[in-house]
Amino acid sequence: MAGPHTLTFTDANFSQEVLQSEHPVLVDFWAPWCGPCMRLGPAIDGVATTYAGKIKVGKINIDDNQEMATRYGIASIPALLVFKGGEVVDKMVGLQPEANIAKALDKRL
Repeated sequence: MAGPHTLTFTDANFSQEVLQSEHPVLVDFWAPWCGPCMRLGPAIDGVATTYAGKIKVGKINIDDNQEMATRYGIASIPALLVFKGGEVVDKMVGLQPEANIAKALDKRL
């Protein structure tokens, strides 16, 4: 489902891959039954390719990884959180155009 530059985050690897990352990280909280989440997939893959090597981009399935969804108060999906230095620095909820996501990421480079 995910493109070659889109990572898969889990409760188990979240701390290492996201919180301890030296690069900013975009996390897409999603679920396979969520229509808007599925429509957002190509935009996530697009920014993952565009920002490869500069910003980590990945997805976390909230059905399989409820700990992180609860920890970050995810009440609606898709939800996009941008982390920098282990902290949430930006949040977008709902279906977003790729240009909006890119604009949010450009602020974190």
